[in-house]
Amino acid sequence: MENKSHALAAGLFVLAVAALLAGLALWLTRDQTDYRYYELSSKDSVSGLQPQAAVRYKGVSVGKVTRIGFDPEASGNVLIRLAVNASAPISPTTYATLGYQGVTGLAHILLDDAEKPLPAPPPGASGLPRLPLQSSPFSQLAEQGPAILGQVQQATERINQLLAEENQQRLADAIGQIGQAAGSVSALAQRLERTVDARLDPALAVLPEVAADARQTLAALRQAGDNASRAADQVAGAVQRLAAEDGLIDEVAAGAKSLAAAADRFGRVTLPRLNHAADETARAARRLGRTASGISDNPQSLIFGSGGATAGPGEPGFTPPATRP
Repeated sequence: MENKSHALAAGLFVLAVAALLAGLALWLTRDQTDYRYYELSSKDSVSGLQPQAAVRYKGVSVGKVTRIGFDPEASGNVLIRLAVNASAPISPTTYATLGYQGVTGLAHILLDDAEKPLPAPPPGASGLPRLPLQSSPFSQLAEQGPAILGQVQQATERINQLLAEENQQRLADAIGQIGQAAGSVSALAQRLERTVDARLDPALAVLPEVAADARQTLAALRQAGDNASRAADQVAGAVQRLAAEDGLIDEVAAGAKSLAAAADRFGRVTLPRLNHAADETARAARRLGRTASGISDNPQSLIFGSGGATAGPGEPGFTPPATRP
């Protein structure tokens, strides 16, 4: 009987200790953080992402992943539910990407802000708000991996063609030709050096004489310039004298005015008088002509005057003389 009582006491003690340990574990693992729940719908693979994975906002831990499943509203999409601390600055510009931790392959959710608000996806069947999910750099690299590998293969093939035996022989020939060209350039430089030593020094010896001739020429040009300057001053003085007040130009202008006035007087006074004298002369000539015509027709008018002449036989007014008895 005594053994049974000891066994019962030991069992009760074990149960009590187990209950205390369970309570301690619950107390230590309790989470009193105020969370807000969001959802993400991704068409990309979420390899490495596990429940309880961290959710970071610009590198700061603000929550965790609570559930990973399939989106019933979009066939083939993965639905991720997040628990985000209520104090996290989630705004209309916030978007999510999938990040990876080093080389371990473990993934987590990264939250960041765009420069302008992004269109928010419509809520799902659960009614929780959804955040825009953008492809991570690793996803983009995975999508472009086949194209990059194809380009690498093409580049490798071209390099192999470039390093073919024929091209290597051509490259060796080109290097040999470059060496020959360098030797030719060296020989040419030596010939130029000899030419300079043989012909340029005598030319440099003549330079002082050429410089002296040049100085003389410059002096002659300077003197010619002085003479031209003096001639220009004389011409300027003559022009000033001609254009001065009461100068030759003014006298010529005054003479031209006088000549114009004389021509005007001749046109207004002398010409009318000449015209009148010409008219009088014409009338006198007509009268003289009539007088000469009358004398020619009646010469006796010079003796008897210009009285009427006696009509002759056959003329009107002829009166035959009276006959004497």
